[in-house]
Amino acid sequence: MRRLANPMPGVHLLEAEPRRDERGAFARTFCVDEMAGFGIVARVRQGNLSRTSRPGTVRGLHFQRPPFAETKIVQCLAGSVHDAVVDLRMGSPTFGSSFTATLSPGNGRIMVVPEGCAHGFQALAQDSLVHYLVTAPYAPEAEGGLRYDDPFAAVVWPLPPRHVSARDLAHAPFDPALDALPGFSAFPIADRIPECAFS
Repeated sequence: MRRLANPMPGVHLLEAEPRRDERGAFARTFCVDEMAGFGIVARVRQGNLSRTSRPGTVRGLHFQRPPFAETKIVQCLAGSVHDAVVDLRMGSPTFGSSFTATLSPGNGRIMVVPEGCAHGFQALAQDSLVHYLVTAPYAPEAEGGLRYDDPFAAVVWPLPPRHVSARDLAHAPFDPALDALPGFSAFPIADRIPECAFS
Protein backbone atom coordinates (compact mmCIF):
# COMPACT_ATOMS: atom_id res chain seq x y z
CA MET A 1 0.00 0.00 0.00
CA ARG A 2 1.02 3.58 -0.51
CA ARG A 3 -0.37 6.78 0.95
CA LEU A 4 -1.89 9.29 -1.46
CA ALA A 5 -3.01 11.90 1.08
CA ASN A 6 -2.96 12.75 4.78
CA PRO A 7 -5.23 15.84 4.71
CA MET A 8 -6.27 15.81 8.39
CA PRO A 9 -4.75 14.33 11.53
CA GLY A 10 -5.41 10.60 11.41
CA VAL A 11 -7.22 10.70 8.04
CA HIS A 12 -5.37 8.77 5.34
CA LEU A 13 -6.17 8.02 1.73
CA LEU A 14 -4.27 4.88 0.80
CA GLU A 15 -3.93 2.97 -2.44
CA ALA A 16 -3.59 -0.79 -2.79
CA GLU A 17 -0.75 -1.71 -5.14
CA PRO A 18 -1.78 -4.89 -6.96
CA ARG A 19 0.61 -7.46 -8.36
CA ARG A 20 -0.65 -8.60 -11.74
CA ASP A 21 -0.03 -11.66 -13.86
CA GLU A 22 -1.90 -13.66 -16.49
CA ARG A 23 -4.42 -14.88 -13.87
CA GLY A 24 -5.41 -11.40 -12.72
CA ALA A 25 -4.18 -9.46 -9.70
CA PHE A 26 -3.51 -9.69 -5.96
CA ALA A 27 -3.41 -6.72 -3.56
CA ARG A 28 -3.05 -6.26 0.18
CA THR A 29 -5.81 -4.04 1.61
CA PHE A 30 -5.01 -4.28 5.32
CA CYS A 31 -1.69 -4.81 7.08
CA VAL A 32 -1.03 -3.88 10.71
CA ASP A 33 2.69 -3.34 10.09
CA GLU A 34 2.31 -1.26 6.93
CA MET A 35 -0.37 0.90 8.50
CA ALA A 36 1.73 1.40 11.63
CA GLY A 37 4.39 2.85 9.31
CA PHE A 38 1.85 5.56 8.40
CA GLY A 39 1.00 6.15 12.06
CA ILE A 40 -2.27 4.19 11.85
CA VAL A 41 -3.05 1.94 14.82
CA ALA A 42 -6.11 -0.16 14.04
CA ARG A 43 -7.20 -3.04 16.25
CA VAL A 44 -10.01 -4.35 14.08
CA ARG A 45 -13.07 -5.64 15.94
CA GLN A 46 -15.68 -5.92 13.19
CA GLY A 47 -16.14 -6.02 9.43
CA ASN A 48 -19.20 -4.60 7.63
CA LEU A 49 -20.49 -4.78 4.07
CA SER A 50 -22.92 -2.26 2.60
CA ARG A 51 -24.65 -2.55 -0.79
CA THR A 52 -26.33 0.54 -2.20
CA SER A 53 -28.69 -0.12 -5.08
CA ARG A 54 -29.24 3.31 -6.60
CA PRO A 55 -26.83 6.09 -7.64
CA GLY A 56 -27.27 9.33 -5.72
CA THR A 57 -28.07 7.54 -2.45
CA VAL A 58 -26.27 9.09 0.53
CA ARG A 59 -25.44 7.09 3.65
CA GLY A 60 -24.24 9.02 6.70
CA LEU A 61 -22.63 11.07 8.00
CA HIS A 62 -22.13 8.75 11.02
CA PHE A 63 -19.86 8.54 14.06
CA GLN A 64 -19.75 6.90 17.49
CA ARG A 65 -19.07 8.80 20.71
CA PRO A 66 -16.58 7.61 23.36
CA PRO A 67 -16.17 5.07 24.84
CA PHE A 68 -17.26 3.38 21.59
CA ALA A 69 -15.46 5.76 19.21
CA GLU A 70 -14.14 3.87 16.21
CA THR A 71 -11.63 4.04 13.41
CA LYS A 72 -12.96 2.87 10.03
CA ILE A 73 -10.98 1.48 7.10
CA VAL A 74 -13.21 1.86 4.04
CA GLN A 75 -12.93 0.33 0.56
CA CYS A 76 -15.33 0.07 -2.39
CA LEU A 77 -15.48 -3.46 -3.84
CA ALA A 78 -17.99 -2.83 -6.65
CA GLY A 79 -19.43 0.23 -8.32
CA SER A 80 -18.09 3.58 -7.13
CA VAL A 81 -18.67 5.92 -4.17
CA HIS A 82 -17.91 9.51 -3.20
CA ASP A 83 -16.50 8.97 0.30
CA ALA A 84 -16.59 11.82 2.85
CA VAL A 85 -14.92 12.48 6.21
CA VAL A 86 -15.71 15.42 8.54
CA ASP A 87 -13.44 16.33 11.47
CA LEU A 88 -15.54 16.79 14.65
CA ARG A 89 -12.65 16.78 17.16
CA MET A 90 -12.50 19.91 19.29
CA GLY A 91 -8.91 21.12 19.33
CA SER A 92 -8.03 19.52 16.01
CA PRO A 93 -6.26 21.90 13.61
CA THR A 94 -8.74 20.78 10.94
CA PHE A 95 -11.89 20.91 13.12
CA GLY A 96 -14.90 21.39 10.84
CA SER A 97 -13.02 20.48 7.66
CA SER A 98 -14.20 17.83 5.25
CA PHE A 99 -12.26 15.61 2.89
CA THR A 100 -13.70 13.58 0.03
CA ALA A 101 -12.36 11.02 -2.41
CA THR A 102 -13.77 8.69 -5.04
CA LEU A 103 -13.34 5.02 -4.08
CA SER A 104 -13.75 2.25 -6.64
CA PRO A 105 -12.30 -1.18 -7.43
CA GLY A 106 -10.48 0.39 -10.36
CA ASN A 107 -8.52 2.92 -8.30
CA GLY A 108 -7.93 0.64 -5.30
CA ARG A 109 -8.25 3.52 -2.83
CA ILE A 110 -8.80 2.95 0.89
CA MET A 111 -10.01 5.67 3.28
CA VAL A 112 -8.91 5.57 6.92
CA VAL A 113 -11.36 7.49 9.13
CA PRO A 114 -10.10 8.02 12.70
CA GLU A 115 -12.05 8.30 15.93
CA GLY A 116 -13.80 11.64 16.26
CA CYS A 117 -14.62 12.02 12.57
CA ALA A 118 -17.97 11.54 10.87
CA HIS A 119 -18.09 9.36 7.77
CA GLY A 120 -20.52 8.89 4.92
CA PHE A 121 -20.67 8.25 1.21
CA GLN A 122 -22.75 8.73 -1.91
CA ALA A 123 -23.18 5.89 -4.40
CA LEU A 124 -22.05 6.94 -7.86
CA ALA A 125 -23.02 3.67 -9.56
CA GLN A 126 -25.71 1.03 -9.28
CA ASP A 127 -25.12 -1.71 -6.70
CA SER A 128 -22.09 -0.09 -5.09
CA LEU A 129 -20.54 -2.40 -2.51
CA VAL A 130 -18.57 -0.88 0.38
CA HIS A 131 -16.55 -2.92 2.87
CA TYR A 132 -15.27 -1.37 6.06
CA LEU A 133 -13.32 -2.62 9.02
CA VAL A 134 -13.99 -0.96 12.38
CA THR A 135 -12.11 -0.89 15.67
CA ALA A 136 -15.14 -0.92 17.98
CA PRO A 137 -18.40 -2.85 18.00
CA TYR A 138 -21.56 -1.01 16.98
CA ALA A 139 -23.15 0.68 20.00
CA PRO A 140 -26.57 2.27 19.27
CA GLU A 141 -26.42 4.34 22.46
CA ALA A 142 -23.17 5.99 21.29
CA GLU A 143 -24.26 6.65 17.73
CA GLY A 144 -24.34 10.19 16.34
CA GLY A 145 -24.58 11.82 12.97
CA LEU A 146 -24.79 14.87 10.77
CA ARG A 147 -27.26 15.41 7.98
CA TYR A 148 -25.76 15.10 4.52
CA ASP A 149 -26.56 18.82 3.95
CA ASP A 150 -25.44 20.17 7.34
CA PRO A 151 -23.78 23.56 6.69
CA PHE A 152 -21.13 22.80 9.33
CA ALA A 153 -19.86 19.88 7.26
CA ALA A 154 -20.38 21.60 3.89
CA VAL A 155 -19.78 18.35 2.00
CA VAL A 156 -20.19 18.77 -1.76
CA TRP A 157 -21.91 15.73 -3.29
CA PRO A 158 -21.34 15.11 -7.02
CA LEU A 159 -24.89 13.89 -7.66
CA PRO A 160 -28.17 15.33 -6.35
CA PRO A 161 -28.55 13.57 -2.97
CA ARG A 162 -31.53 11.23 -2.76
CA HIS A 163 -32.75 8.04 -1.10
CA VAL A 164 -31.52 9.28 2.31
CA SER A 165 -32.86 7.24 5.24
CA ALA A 166 -35.35 8.75 7.69
CA ARG A 167 -32.80 8.19 10.46
CA ASP A 168 -30.13 10.17 8.61
CA LEU A 169 -32.58 12.98 7.81
CA ALA A 170 -33.53 13.28 11.51
CA HIS A 171 -30.11 14.50 12.71
CA ALA A 172 -30.27 17.94 14.31
CA PRO A 173 -27.98 20.68 12.96
CA PHE A 174 -24.45 20.27 14.31
CA ASP A 175 -23.58 22.86 16.98
CA PRO A 176 -19.78 23.09 17.40
CA ALA A 177 -20.15 24.52 20.92
CA LEU A 178 -22.29 21.60 22.10
CA ASP A 179 -21.61 18.67 19.80
CA ALA A 180 -17.83 18.65 19.23
CA LEU A 181 -16.24 15.35 20.18
CA PRO A 182 -13.66 15.25 22.98
CA GLY A 183 -10.34 13.51 23.13
CA PHE A 184 -8.38 14.94 20.21
CA SER A 185 -4.64 14.34 20.52
CA ALA A 186 -2.08 15.46 18.00
CA PHE A 187 -1.32 13.05 15.17
CA PRO A 188 1.72 13.48 12.91
CA ILE A 189 0.68 15.04 9.62
CA ALA A 190 3.36 13.66 7.31
CA ASP A 191 3.16 14.41 3.61
CA ARG A 192 0.19 16.68 4.14
CA ILE A 193 -1.67 17.46 0.92
CA PRO A 194 -3.70 20.69 1.05
CA GLU A 195 -6.52 19.68 -1.30
CA CYS A 196 -9.80 18.83 0.36
CA ALA A 197 -11.00 16.41 -2.31
CA PHE A 198 -9.64 13.57 -4.42
CA SER A 199 -11.58 12.64 -7.55
